[in-house]
Amino acid sequence: MNPSILVVYRPAAGRYTAQFRSVVAAAAELGVASVVLLPTGWEAPEADGLPQYHADLDDTAAVRAAVATIVAEHRIERIFPLFEGDVLPASRARRDHGIPGLTPDQALNFRDKNVMHRRAEELGVRVARSCRPDTVTAVAEFAEEVGYPVVIKPYAGWACGNTYRVDDRAGLDRVWGEMGDDRHEYRVEEFVRGTEFHVDSLFQRGEAVFEQLSQYTYSVLEYRDEPGGTISRKHDLSAREQRILELNAVVLRGFGLSTGVVHAEFFLLDDGEIVFGEAGARAGGGSIVPAIEAGRGINLAGEWCRLELDPEHRPAARLGPEVGTEYLSSGEYGKITAITSAAELTALEGVVDADVWKRVGDVLAPPTASNDVLGWYVCEGVDFEDVKARFKTVRDSFRVETEA
Repeated sequence: MNPSILVVYRPAAGRYTAQFRSVVAAAAELGVASVVLLPTGWEAPEADGLPQYHADLDDTAAVRAAVATIVAEHRIERIFPLFEGDVLPASRARRDHGIPGLTPDQALNFRDKNVMHRRAEELGVRVARSCRPDTVTAVAEFAEEVGYPVVIKPYAGWACGNTYRVDDRAGLDRVWGEMGDDRHEYRVEEFVRGTEFHVDSLFQRGEAVFEQLSQYTYSVLEYRDEPGGTISRKHDLSAREQRILELNAVVLRGFGLSTGVVHAEFFLLDDGEIVFGEAGARAGGGSIVPAIEAGRGINLAGEWCRLELDPEHRPAARLGPEVGTEYLSSGEYGKITAITSAAELTALEGVVDADVWKRVGDVLAPPTASNDVLGWYVCEGVDFEDVKARFKTVRDSFRVETEA
């Protein structure tokens, strides 16, 4: 059998299409075929011509059974999960069949926030104080100790789904009722006040071969109130920003990463202290991948594939200007009757890429997660403030009209 890779792919809302295509193209360049594992009932035109299998991707046993069938019919060299929720099942499938890559023990460092924070502390990296929500009294006592607000989140969640900022005891009682019998799936953290950064990295054999620091322009927890934006920090980094990159390497090596791609988040406090937030063993979500592609000339997912399959490969990234990306959102809800197109957005000065996921006829409802948006755009500028000003120009140009 010829060598192949397995791509675990969820073709939802176009979020991973470019990543998928880049991984398949990178493998093909190296003479390696691609096999695709899709969610049950889903089709993906971009996977036409490739061997396709289906499984309930939210059922680890089903994923492992599907991979067992696949490896019996194909010589799988590597497994590439593009979505956060598929990282741990993919690691278990690797272990089942001796496929190189992230092991379950390592994957837990990137998926289970209880494990993640404990391991970061062992590495000497500061994290938010936390507690388990065993009882509402325990959470209330913790909140009194660290001070409101506190954050209640799933220990293995993503994109702020089912994540709550609790500002007082009344809010805690309300959230406690919403959690119901599932409180064992949550953790409670102090609310960290600081500037939030993220680092998108590519590692090969335990060393960073690409890294980019970026700064969020909003509070990730406030996704219902403002569009999510992030701007690269490539030029004239401060000593504190450079320290974030250093701590990022400490965390990723300590988590056991050898070769792969990681999106990690850190907070810079006013006193200069740095607090580790979390890290996912996958390319950054939303429009981070296209923003890095526009600014640095590489697709993170495709480069991950090349690094796994070619030990001598090094990403040929350019430095370029500062680049920012922002989600497209709207306070209008109902059936869309008119919406600005991606072509109209890219015609604006400084906008280098855009994608609008929603179309006339779609129905908009209030967002339930930070990536529950209408699309995104990427623009460039001379520095952070210049890019942020361009955000406002684009935001003011984006129009959505709806009817009840």
